[in-house]
Amino acid sequence: MNDSNSTIEPDWFLWRSFLAVMDHGSLSAAARQLGASQPTIGRHIEELETALNAVLFDRTGRGLKPTAMAHQLVDPVRQAKSALAEAQLAVTGATQVLEGSVRITASQIISHHILPKILKRARAEYPAISIEIVPSDAAENLLLREADIAIRMFRPGQLDVVGKKIGDVPLHACAHESYLAKNGTPQKPDDLYEHEIIGLDRQDDIIRVAKMIGFALQRDDFKLRTDSQTLIWELVKQGLGISFAQKSLIEQTDGMVHIVPDLKIPPMEMWLVAHREVHKAKRIRVIYDLLAEELSAYTAQN
Repeated sequence: MNDSNSTIEPDWFLWRSFLAVMDHGSLSAAARQLGASQPTIGRHIEELETALNAVLFDRTGRGLKPTAMAHQLVDPVRQAKSALAEAQLAVTGATQVLEGSVRITASQIISHHILPKILKRARAEYPAISIEIVPSDAAENLLLREADIAIRMFRPGQLDVVGKKIGDVPLHACAHESYLAKNGTPQKPDDLYEHEIIGLDRQDDIIRVAKMIGFALQRDDFKLRTDSQTLIWELVKQGLGISFAQKSLIEQTDGMVHIVPDLKIPPMEMWLVAHREVHKAKRIRVIYDLLAEELSAYTAQN
């Protein structure tokens, strides 16, 4: 006999949709992240509210606004997702079979210009392992299994992850020889103010690093602006201006020239990061080790 006072325990996929809406701010963004339709995510939220007999979002003309109850629930749900991901990793790793998928996230520049050659070797040596690549300059959360392995250009700060410093990656000011032939070659840092500098739009990484080394830059100094690192690189290759790039990438690209050697830009640290349970999943471990070997060789070129 059913107990009329009992509650229905919501299915996990409802909680997953709830967490996606909380993390991404809207039904449409949550739907894109989960690969679902917006009406499906909206229906999941309604079903979850019905099962809990609680209002999780206020419906406004500008979308969904989380209630105090939603904010109270989000951390426990995130912890539950992390625990489920860890359990899955333990189970899949226990088989020690070199098949399945490995998800790698790295910056756009690393993903587009460095990883393809490395992954050619990975596919040849481990053909049964599918590899998923997430080109992103955002810090995906390894604990939530948004990635199995991350290549970071900074020291990882997350708990429950293991990180291996691969090396330092020098950065230099650079331009294409076609730009320099037309506009001349700057010799000193101050000469750059007279040139077309290509930089970031909303992000302040270049401005912040320039300030650290005593080279004052402002957003208006960038005559071409975009937050896509790969687009900046393509613009420089087309001779549209001066920017900053990894030393090895400059040297392996036809027509690109190091300039302003007195501009001492601090190198970036390269780290290879994975969940602390990575050693239990052999398919992840072998890809992790292969990346460590190949990226170490890459940084050693600098």
